[in-house]
Amino acid sequence: MLTWDDEVTPTPSKPVSSGLATNREAMHSPLATAPASVPQPALRTLDDGAIAPAAVTPIVTKPAAAAQTAARRVTAADKRIINGQTDVNQLVPFKYKWAWEKYLSTCANHWMPQEINMNRDIALWKDPNGLSEDERRIIKRNLGFFVTADSLAANNIVLGTYRHITAPECRQFLLRQAFEEAIHTHAYQYIVESLGLDESEIFNAYHEVASIRDKDEFLIPFIDAIMDPNFHTGTPETDQTLLKSLIVFACLMEGLFFYVGFTQILAMGRQNKMTGAAEQYQYILRDESMHCNFGIDLINQIKLENPHLWTADFKAEIKALFLKAVELEYRYAEDTMPRGVLGLNASMFKGYLRYIANRRATQIGLEALFPNEENPFPWMSEMIDLKKERNFFETRVIEYQTGGALSWD
Repeated sequence: MLTWDDEVTPTPSKPVSSGLATNREAMHSPLATAPASVPQPALRTLDDGAIAPAAVTPIVTKPAAAAQTAARRVTAADKRIINGQTDVNQLVPFKYKWAWEKYLSTCANHWMPQEINMNRDIALWKDPNGLSEDERRIIKRNLGFFVTADSLAANNIVLGTYRHITAPECRQFLLRQAFEEAIHTHAYQYIVESLGLDESEIFNAYHEVASIRDKDEFLIPFIDAIMDPNFHTGTPETDQTLLKSLIVFACLMEGLFFYVGFTQILAMGRQNKMTGAAEQYQYILRDESMHCNFGIDLINQIKLENPHLWTADFKAEIKALFLKAVELEYRYAEDTMPRGVLGLNASMFKGYLRYIANRRATQIGLEALFPNEENPFPWMSEMIDLKKERNFFETRVIEYQTGGALSWD
């Protein structure tokens, strides 16, 4: 019986013919059929997993040994998060089991927006006395940010991050994450459509509302850097560029920029207002928390495999980005809440954002940026954990496997 570490003796080469089987053999064993005296184009694996020709060189020595090397099976020890040389099409043997477990967990929490009843929200929104102007402002500002934020997130994964990650277990999670970002964009659109909001106003907010535009303009350069078709990892500089983008994406976008909005809408739900929207935000918060945790694990694994990237200058740059992100999100809190509402006010978010920034920083190995900050909203921690039974909207939420299976006692 073969194990993953066994070398496989190549079989005799077959005549070249067209068809999928021949192409597959050529892709996975480019040297096995090459005569020793005939120059053959070597193949190399790009960062995005594509196969490309390298320089043409003649094979002049040890053709059997070369064939054995080409046919060697993937071993877990050979895998790397970035700049890996193993076949990205082979999911197993697992090396990063934490990524696979997180993938399974996200699949277990599948839900769809249409499963949420929006009738109470619609009636409340249409009632002239149902919500204050400050509450309506919060809802529209929230949707104005989120309807495009999750599209940015999906584009960053599909067109950027995915092609630079060479561990197939991690790619599997990223595929699921991209789908969930699409569900989130769908959810926000579903709320906008249900409430009959001006779609042009909401979807253009990231151009027209300064507090939203500033957050997006902070993020976009880090997304564009790794989406550039000419960008490839493999040098300390480009590897640091990717690592920085991952930190901004996981710790600052998903791990910080979403939390003022989440807190505001879930605070409404706790007061039995906009309960349909709040339910969807709760699901989204659950998803985004898992995305953030995966991203942090990914960052720490890259650091472990590439310790030379974690320099003093690089850490100082990351700290500066954290401070800027806290400032931008606090400006957003001030814009969305010019006056106190829902038992909240903008100044309360200053401590909350510093508390979150401390947590994200320490999770990736930095020192706390704002010592001694405490969480002013401990109930938000409970919202993330749907495994607990607890009072919510005067009901009890039971852990769900799909959105349709969420029961309210």
